[in-house]
Amino acid sequence: MTAWGVRFEDELRRLGVQPGRARQLADETAQQAAECDAAPDSLFGPAHLYARHLLSELTTRTLPLNGPSGPVRLRLTGVGKRYRRRTVFDGVDLTVRGGEVAAIVGANGCGKSTLLRICAGLTRPSSGRVQRTRRVGFVPQDAGTAGWLTADEHFTLFGAAAGMAPRRARSTGEHLAARLAWRPGRKQLTQHLSGGTRQKLNLVLGELHSPDLLLLDEPYQGFDQGTYLDFWHQVRAWREAGRAVVVVTHLLHDLQHVDQVFDLGALR
Repeated sequence: MTAWGVRFEDELRRLGVQPGRARQLADETAQQAAECDAAPDSLFGPAHLYARHLLSELTTRTLPLNGPSGPVRLRLTGVGKRYRRRTVFDGVDLTVRGGEVAAIVGANGCGKSTLLRICAGLTRPSSGRVQRTRRVGFVPQDAGTAGWLTADEHFTLFGAAAGMAPRRARSTGEHLAARLAWRPGRKQLTQHLSGGTRQKLNLVLGELHSPDLLLLDEPYQGFDQGTYLDFWHQVRAWREAGRAVVVVTHLLHDLQHVDQVFDLGALR
């Protein structure tokens, strides 16, 4: 660990964070700096100030950034997940309303993706209760598309599942793709797209049917800086339209864009 990381971890401990959790946060911060190919001090500033800022984001962000929120779109009450004798997480309580963006954070392996699949109704919880709106869009981290189909064929297929006419589905998909600075090729198969472009397709498919709740699992994988900024601009547009958004992230600076933070790692 770098000297910056040691100072960062020490400050978190001084502020009352448990040693194991402080080490997790230090490791995640180091990983983020490595992914950005930047020194931690140039990316985050002084270690002691960033530790205070991060702790504030993780513990006090509860009010919407964009004024009053709307109706409840997702509510988890006492949700837990176990596999045989191993408990992944337990006692999760989370409420997300229209016009709110919630981030799920935590160390690798703490169950963030599993929790998001429970929110989407794709995985059954072992305990607790899940209430969600009917219109849900789910964007997985690294799956969801078929390599032998074109983007237009994806739009038609996913649109049909939502009761959309083929022409409307294709035009809607192309319009949403343009917001991410992408113009799908008519004959280009998905298997020939870059990883970042496939993720753009995933995002478009998740939004195609105008869901009230969007569930996003690290949706910016493979994005360049410009597309990353376009993505968060789109998240703000969803919030302003009254939609609820839940995003799994390991990038700690993403927290400036959200209304509430649920730290799944803190339950362990």
